[in-house]
Amino acid sequence: MSVSPAFQALWDEQGFKEQSPIQLAVEQPLKNDRSILGLAPTGSGKTLAFSLPLLEKVMPGEGLQILILAPSQELVIQTRDVILPYAKAIDCKVQAITGKANVKRQIERLKEKPEIIVATTGRLLELNEQRKIKFYGLQAIVMDEADELLTDNGLTETRHIVQESPADVQLGFFSATSTEILTELEKWFGVEVETIDVRDVDRTGGEVLHAFIPTGNAQKVNVLRHLAHQKHFRGLVIFNQSAQLLQAARTLGHQKVTYASLSGQGRQTERQKALKDLRENKIQLLLATDVAGRGLDITDLPYVINFDVPNAKITYIHRAGRTGRMGREGTVLTLGNQHDGRNLRKLLAPEYDLVTRYLVGDHLEETRPVAPKPEPVQKEQVTEKITDGTEKVAVSVTKTDAPKQPVKRLNPVKPSRVQPENLKPKHKKNRNRNQKNKGYHKKNID
Repeated sequence: MSVSPAFQALWDEQGFKEQSPIQLAVEQPLKNDRSILGLAPTGSGKTLAFSLPLLEKVMPGEGLQILILAPSQELVIQTRDVILPYAKAIDCKVQAITGKANVKRQIERLKEKPEIIVATTGRLLELNEQRKIKFYGLQAIVMDEADELLTDNGLTETRHIVQESPADVQLGFFSATSTEILTELEKWFGVEVETIDVRDVDRTGGEVLHAFIPTGNAQKVNVLRHLAHQKHFRGLVIFNQSAQLLQAARTLGHQKVTYASLSGQGRQTERQKALKDLRENKIQLLLATDVAGRGLDITDLPYVINFDVPNAKITYIHRAGRTGRMGREGTVLTLGNQHDGRNLRKLLAPEYDLVTRYLVGDHLEETRPVAPKPEPVQKEQVTEKITDGTEKVAVSVTKTDAPKQPVKRLNPVKPSRVQPENLKPKHKKNRNRNQKNKGYHKKNID
């Protein structure tokens, strides 16, 4: 198969030479209105794999026809940006709808009747309940990063959206990994879904080095600082928890490291600027939580750094997929102690060959650095006489090249007083300690 003539000029302009395995495999089923599950490695071109065949069926000016759902705001914006030039080529409009954006502006833009909407489920349902978006004209719904989207509340909201759509709506599920829910799609969505898995035959990914850096918790931010000091260093740092991200950001801010963060708390414009700055080498580190980092497509990203060991293998796969995309080389670094290293090896075996690297200065080395041996200390035995006030005592002192320590002098021994035999010992006066006036003594009255 080949790219549609309507998109060929853009395809060539973006530097693509041939379609990837997933693009070839799903093109005809999508054109034929079949519901599918597409499984392919990260960075293999899944966005264009589902968007180009579906765009060919869109009728300009006929309202909403294609709905694409994604688990994060960043992925929504990224997907919209990939699709937008191809949609413009056929006179169609694309709108992104996310929870953090201004809802009034979203409603105003909906009046333009976009043919394609890319959205997060929460805000989309909110606008649907307000009758600002109607699903009756939908031809296809695509669930991108479906393994992440179809969990917990996301599964419930996605099913609700499908139930509000026409009964014959075409469904597309795309993911880099399979989950139990993805093996039971007919049960959850009531339609027969064809699975297309090219993970074993796709070779579009570049060579990726997976390395573990033994690091104590207190030294992790310091490791980031040293890595960032490498020439032309660019890395995506992913955290298990937002609190860790915020703490690391505060520390890096005092260490002359240029960085930005994606934690889901900032404004959409700030997050877009952060991604743009990393792509343009204006910052060295982009700090992100797991959800914010999912699906990010950063051109030629050389490093992904796991600030913590991922909780699950599927999480590691998605993190690692941010580098080594479309034939480019990449490196995934994970920080942790020796116990973390053992757990990570068990987690990744046998799919990944995990090697150990050591940070020496600002560079990574294959061998553990050896501490230099201390120079031999020259010793000289001398005898020093110390006077204690009554007699001289000979003390052996060892002199070395080390700084001299102050010598502790012996306190003079005071001669003991011997009481004469005929001298009676003094008796203490008996006093009543409870008396306020201790100088006054009561007389004994018989």
